[in-house]
Amino acid sequence: MHRDDFNILKSGIIYFDNGATTLKPKLLGEAISDYYDNYSSNAHRGDYALSIKASQKYEETRCLVKDLINAKKCKEIAFTSGTTDSINKIVFGYFANVLREGDEVLLTMSEHASNLLPWFELADKLKLKIKYIELDENHEVLLENVERAITDKTKVISIAHISNVVGDVRPIKEINKLAHEKGILVLVDGAQSVPHLKIDVQELDIDFLTFSAHKMCGPTGVGVLYGKEELLNDIKPIIFGGGMNADFNHDGDKIYKTMPDRLEAGTPNVAGVIGFGYIIKYLMDIGFDNIHRYELELKDYLVKRLKEIKEVTIYNGHSKSGIVTINYDGIFPQDLSIYLDKYNICTRAGNHCAKILKEEIHIKNTCRISLYFYNNKAEIDKLIDVLKNPNIMEEII
Repeated sequence: MHRDDFNILKSGIIYFDNGATTLKPKLLGEAISDYYDNYSSNAHRGDYALSIKASQKYEETRCLVKDLINAKKCKEIAFTSGTTDSINKIVFGYFANVLREGDEVLLTMSEHASNLLPWFELADKLKLKIKYIELDENHEVLLENVERAITDKTKVISIAHISNVVGDVRPIKEINKLAHEKGILVLVDGAQSVPHLKIDVQELDIDFLTFSAHKMCGPTGVGVLYGKEELLNDIKPIIFGGGMNADFNHDGDKIYKTMPDRLEAGTPNVAGVIGFGYIIKYLMDIGFDNIHRYELELKDYLVKRLKEIKEVTIYNGHSKSGIVTINYDGIFPQDLSIYLDKYNICTRAGNHCAKILKEEIHIKNTCRISLYFYNNKAEIDKLIDVLKNPNIMEEII
């Protein structure tokens, strides 16, 4: 699907590391080059034509993000450097000011480091209690386990929409409904869901949502922070400087701007944000329902073919995303990934920044195959052929 849009695929590589970052279509480079070649200037800083054009294109992307996730207003969207930056700004800019000693934060053992470490830091600072939602036998999140974990001290649930290792799609709408009935706010890490699913923040009733452009064919260094307007009105900046202030004087008196400028101190990644706008239109033209449907078709085919190899253990064959996590008997995951690279097959090996998941699945490292819409069954067949190589052990040694 749309493989001709990606120059890098012409080199013969098979790219199965889309959970880490995705490939970039030609149009992204063209859009960014157009900015640098023809109207390179700072956004929101100048009163001349080039700056005005850059500002307009920058703000167009903000409103494209609004349409992408069906937010109510463009000003509910702030640009950051990525999901990690977005989560930190929410944790330390909002929750640090509303949580109190003894309050509970619900997480899961399969969360990415970016959705764990900020909470650990805040818990140390405010003496919060971190609790974990129990995972089922498939290491997935069930609504009943969320409900069981909630107490009268639970104030926030911070959870990935899709786990980057297990690949399970969490019931976010139902979790939000349950949480809101009990006065609990929910932060959703959408890094692995927004690139693959049609997300409607109003239908799902999401309080905060974060995601990264680079995981959906966009540039690195661009992230999105979404929040309901009434919540963002109370968020405080954690980075200070130009662009986010309305006024200040030598006595230290200061007035900060309203959202979203308040969270966008300094010169933003103007080229990246503008390029991301072109990517949003590109993906919306393909259709996220089409992307998700095709990924699940590929996932089912991949799991079926992997089951032909008795030495391969599949850890998440039932999850409803394009993430498949495996190990090969007798081969260290990193060695397996290096071996696959000899055949131009790119995979991810390690703990995938989910270091405490090993306490749940009792496996420290795995090899992850993560799919996107430009992958196909022929690539999967090549992977299987390479894994079936009778000389695999000799080649790795």
